[in-house]
Amino acid sequence: MKNSIEKIFNLKNKIAVITGGMGTLGTEYTKTLAKVGAKVAIFDIVEKPNKILAKLSRSYPIKFFKVDITKKEEVKATTKELEKIWGTPHILINNAGIDAPPDSKELFSGSFENYPLDSFWKIYNSHVIGAINCCQVIGGKMAKLGRGSIINIASHYGINPPDQEIYQYRVEDGRKPFIKPIAYCLAKTSMIYLTKYLAAYWKDRVRVNTLVPGGVFKGHDPRFVKAYSARTILGRMARKDEYNGAILFLASDASSYMTGEMIVVDGGWTAK
Repeated sequence: MKNSIEKIFNLKNKIAVITGGMGTLGTEYTKTLAKVGAKVAIFDIVEKPNKILAKLSRSYPIKFFKVDITKKEEVKATTKELEKIWGTPHILINNAGIDAPPDSKELFSGSFENYPLDSFWKIYNSHVIGAINCCQVIGGKMAKLGRGSIINIASHYGINPPDQEIYQYRVEDGRKPFIKPIAYCLAKTSMIYLTKYLAAYWKDRVRVNTLVPGGVFKGHDPRFVKAYSARTILGRMARKDEYNGAILFLASDASSYMTGEMIVVDGGWTAK
């Protein structure tokens, strides 16, 4: 059957680029695409693969490229190298970017009134400028061939502002307050708009969509987990594997009639 489940989710011999693929979610996205047949190229500023990816690469076609995606010339050179090995990518996941979790250095988590612009641009550029560079280089090549799927990773903080109260447990410990920075939130909002802009720009040549994830549990302080979970409808943080289905949907032909849109997977945070 032309549109069978097996066919529309099949990524056999598709070439995928995942930026920030060495991280927690990047590793999950790599595992997901590789296990349904894709050849996965990880573009990351980290040179050495983590243990999970190193092991996985022995059984699946996964390659690692050290590249600073905020530098367009590095993206161009790395993409050229990738093309010599496998060809022009079919899938691009713009996942890279500096986060600012509750244990961040004060440089990235101070008050809005005193937030330094150097910190702002470092976080913002790691998400947005890096994604723009990859879209210009890789997305541009996809558009010339008239095919491809780009997935921009945003955040529920790109839709609704953070509830700063969930970070107040730090004050109870005598530490300085943590403020989720405006740089991260504006970066994630920009990823959503970038999706809409490029979808309209490339029309039917390249599909461009956004995944909007919520918070992932990674051994956080129990007080933070309790406060965060209370803000969601499902009453908990996400497991790291709970975005894989959405990634596969957006990367594959299962979403062939979808572009310029976003899938929100946040446990109901933005629905409350």
